[in-house]
Formats: sequence, C-alpha cells, structure tokens
Amino acid sequence: MQEDKKLKVGIFIDSFFPMIDGVVNVVNNHAKIMNNYADVTVFAPKGRGTFDDNKLPYKVVRCSKRLKLSFLDYDLPLPKIDRKFIKEMENSDFDIIHIHSPFSMGRVGLALAKKKNIPVIATIHSRYKIDFFDATKSEFITDIMAQNVNSVYEKCNECYAVNKQVGRAYTQEYGLKKKPKVQNNGTDLVYYDNEEEIDKLRKKYQVKEDEKILFFVGRMVKLKNIFFILDALKILKDKNFKYKMIYVGDGPDLNELKEKIEEYNLSDQVIVTGKIADRNEIVKHYRLADLFLFPSVYDCSSLVQIEAASQKTPTIFIRGSVTSGTCTEGVDAFFCEYNVEDFASRIIEIFNDKKEYEKIKDGAYNNLYVTWEQATKKVYEDYLKVIENYKNGKYSKEKIKEIKERKKDISEIVKDSLKDRKKQKEEEKKLLKKEKSELKKQKNKSSKTSKTNKKNK
Repeated sequence: MQEDKKLKVGIFIDSFFPMIDGVVNVVNNHAKIMNNYADVTVFAPKGRGTFDDNKLPYKVVRCSKRLKLSFLDYDLPLPKIDRKFIKEMENSDFDIIHIHSPFSMGRVGLALAKKKNIPVIATIHSRYKIDFFDATKSEFITDIMAQNVNSVYEKCNECYAVNKQVGRAYTQEYGLKKKPKVQNNGTDLVYYDNEEEIDKLRKKYQVKEDEKILFFVGRMVKLKNIFFILDALKILKDKNFKYKMIYVGDGPDLNELKEKIEEYNLSDQVIVTGKIADRNEIVKHYRLADLFLFPSVYDCSSLVQIEAASQKTPTIFIRGSVTSGTCTEGVDAFFCEYNVEDFASRIIEIFNDKKEYEKIKDGAYNNLYVTWEQATKKVYEDYLKVIENYKNGKYSKEKIKEIKERKKDISEIVKDSLKDRKKQKEEEKKLLKKEKSELKKQKNKSSKTSKTNKKNK
C-alpha cells in the first residue's frame, strides 16, 4: 500500500443504487473496502426511486440526465448532456480510472482517462451479445453492436473478466484482440452459525422435517432461467419429492412467475419473497437452504454462487455454462445437462447420496468462498502495477507494436491480394489463349469442310 499519498480512483458504472444487481454489488464492495486506503469516487446515473448516497463511505457523483426506458427496469444515462456532471468529473483528479460498462458511463470514463493522460481499466461483467440478440433478433445488428463494445475495451490499458471462460468468449467469439485477465469476485458474507435464528426462519416458511429447501436469489428475468426452475419444480412434485422452494428478488418477470406458480398448483411448495435488501436476512436464507439452484446460461460469474458457498450451500449448474467455469464438478459443485428433466432428476440424486453431498458442501466453502477484502486487495495491487506500467511507457510500446503488427498484417493482405490478382490475370490470359486457339481450330476445320464441298460439287 502507498504510504506517502492515497491513490485516487474513479469508478464508472451504468446502474447503481437503489437498483441492486451483480455489478452494483461488485462496485459497491470494492469501493467500500478500497476507500479505507484510497480516495474513491463512483460516477453513476441517478436511479429510479430514492437512495441516500451520504450513507456510503465513498463519494458518489450522479448523472441526472437519462432516457427512461419503460420496457426495462433501469434507464439509459446521458452524461454528455449533463453539464453539472461533466464539470465535476473534469475537475476531479485521479491516478486511475476503472470502468464497469462499455456503454455511456464507461465511454465518458474512458474519454476522461485519455484527456487526463492516466491509465484506464475495464471489467467485463456480461456476454452482451446475448442481450443484443434478445433485443434485436438480428445476428447482423448483434455483431455490429458487439464490435462497438470491443472498440471500448480495445482502448483500455487492461481488461479483466470474471473468469477464464468469459475472457475466452470475448477473444474467440467477439473478436477482442486484448486478452482479458481474470479478476475474481468475492462476498461480504461470513458463515452464519446462529441456529436459533435459522429455526425461526424455518418456522416462518413452515418447512416440514422431511422437506429439502431449494433456493434462488437474483433478478426475476427469464434470462436467469427462473421458469426453467419452475418447470423442474413441477416435475419434482409429480415425482413426490418433498421440498420448499424460495425465490428471492425482484424484476420485470416477477408477476408472470407468480401466475405460473398458481397455474402449476405449486403455491404450497414455492415461496416468492420479493427483494430482500437486508444482508443479515439474505445470509440467513443462504444458510437455511440445502441447495442453491442456478441453471443460468446467461450469467458470467455471479456473486450469488460465492455467497451460497460462504454458507456451505452447494450450487447446481448447467454443465458447460460460463458461470460454472470457476467450479469443478464432483469437487465443489453439482452439474447437469441443459434440460428440465435432467435438472429435476439430478436434484433427487444429489439428496440420495448424503456422503457426496457433504463432500461438495465442504468443497464449495473451501474452494469458492472468497471475501471482498481478499478480492479488493488484489484489485488495488493491480492498480499499482498498471499505474507503474503506464508511467514506464509499457502501454505506449504495446500500442506501437500493435500498430506495426496491424500494418504488417495489412501489408501481407495487400501482397496476397496482389499475388491473387496476378494469378487471376495469368489464368485469364491462359484461358483467353486457349479460347483463341480453339476458335482458330474451328475456323480452319470449317474452311476445309467448305473447300471439300465445293470440289464435290
């Protein structure tokens, strides 16, 4: 840690409190802990509803200009037309900038870093192509939007991804030339050992002795596969598996979920709590649960799986999903195929093998549980390295090398193109010569036939 002066850090995010999601939690926890040994300012849009920024230990600068999106549960910030926001941003003095979005807030953060001649880091939280295609239903538009996202990340000095699979997806599928490094998330939760409070919660939800408690927490959106879970729950009921399912969270598809629960006649087995903001209550729910259900193929590396691990609650994932990339099957997590029947069957199998279940519980706690203090210390150390590398001109040298390589690539493409064109012309000449020769032969043949006919006459 620097002792002579505190590091000044600017963080940019496209959504913030009162909205709560994975990215908001990441930024809040990093900023809260890092503020103990650095000066941290978070630049964020004004959200829907009210929130007191003064209760946060770090400084928050809000962008009040926004475009309201009625079909989503958040708005599009418009920082470039917010004069007050721009003024406060440009008057700030930072050593490094960290963007957590490639969109409007991330772009102004990137522009500020270039203007102030300081390094900028980006963390990749999502596989945006899924969102783009879901919104546009067009592969062509999706590819253009993905290239637009890449253009932001390419301009950053370093990129971080939440696991190896996400980094690989961006380099192999999205065409990102800059290879992202891995930056693991953490949790503020510690193991909850108050059994009396857990028993109270069990009684509140009227959990019977022979019932297993299944759990999901997150935004109530179809992309999280909340209806996939519900379909599996229906199968479990049909197979007479005894359980209580608890959904925690809020979102645009919450009402539809409630309607489906009624339609499936699962009201006695399934509980929907809505959003729980109190972390003391959240930790109790994780501790109460026997199994965390996370069949999302959308998420990259969700915080909830680390939070579940902190309470020795194992998670079941879809095999091959990106978010399962930090786990090992049979060691610290359960896996199944991407179909509802296998998901339901696997849940029954999990509880039929008590020895295996206990092993995975301990593995999740020992391998996946990382505190925010540990994760933030690593981020801070990375900041110091990036600043030092920036001052030493490492990124300028890399940029020059990259430009030279691109020029070389272009030159090779041009050469190949010229070679191909030369080859094409040679082939065209050969073909033309051949055609002329054939034509000449035909003329000679025709001439001979004509002379013979005249002689015979």
